[in-house]
Amino acid sequence: MLDGTLSTGANFTPGDAGESRWTQAEAEKIYNLPFNDLLYRAHTVHRAQFDPNAIQMSRLLSIKTGGCAEDCGYCSQSAHYPTGLKASKLMEVERVLAEARQARDGGATRYCMGAAWRSPKDRDMDAIVAMIGGVRALGMETCMTLGMLTPAQSVRLAEAGLDYYNHNVDTSERFYGEIITTRSFADRLETLANVRDAGIKVCAGGILGMGETAEDRISMLVTLANLPVPPESVPINMLIPIPGSKLADAVPVDPIDFVRTIALARILMPLSHVRLSAGRTDMSDETQALCFFAGANSIFVGETLLTADNPGEDHDAALFRRLGLKPMAPAARQDAAE
Repeated sequence: MLDGTLSTGANFTPGDAGESRWTQAEAEKIYNLPFNDLLYRAHTVHRAQFDPNAIQMSRLLSIKTGGCAEDCGYCSQSAHYPTGLKASKLMEVERVLAEARQARDGGATRYCMGAAWRSPKDRDMDAIVAMIGGVRALGMETCMTLGMLTPAQSVRLAEAGLDYYNHNVDTSERFYGEIITTRSFADRLETLANVRDAGIKVCAGGILGMGETAEDRISMLVTLANLPVPPESVPINMLIPIPGSKLADAVPVDPIDFVRTIALARILMPLSHVRLSAGRTDMSDETQALCFFAGANSIFVGETLLTADNPGEDHDAALFRRLGLKPMAPAARQDAAE
């Protein structure tokens, strides 16, 4: 994969060959390149596959907040920690669709809906299916994150027309048990396999700044890149320390290290949308600009990400103007042409 010329990998297609496409050693060598060389390589790969000045605009809504049985150490919604977040019931379908209409009118092309569940109960599936159908009818891509899924649940979501399912691996397999004990790393991969087998596109990434090493971040990306088909969407989050959570006092990740991780994600997964996700409120405009140059081409818009703050649309619009960026056009859906 690597040679003395440090080939950009721009022509590499995820899913080719059916073999392990990246090793930890190869990925570490790329990650540790001189910063300018790493950015050049990542941007070259990015420019070969995408319009470098187009950013996908997504909107995220918490459709069921708090009271989650999982003990994820970073999460405000875990029932294991005194974060002060009050649990709520699943939102009504019409309220979700009203929020989706606002998001569409504000320029979002993908609508992501998240529920704080370990896994959805069968009694909730009718409402979830109705939300998917309603958002699709608005002409938007649909994404759900509902926790672990069985094969049958995955098939039902696929039959409803769900475009993407988000289920982050969060960190490396080695470090995973330091952050979460109520489900395993293998459980995460099993849900991703169930979703993929059902024909739904995969959205999977992780969180930086939880006390992991650079090697853990690299390992997480190698795991994702070496899936039978790499995720079509790879969200990279910067930890937002939540008072009362296990990671409330975590040391912030170095911005240069964060940009390095974005660049590596772009190189390892050339065809994926790399999303600059949670934590943008604590990033300078300059850090975000470097992330966009390194290959990030998707963001969440709006003032709230589930329960966390997010830069407002006015701030994002101003940054886009300064950088000469534009919203990415919505992807054409096969059913829209039928």
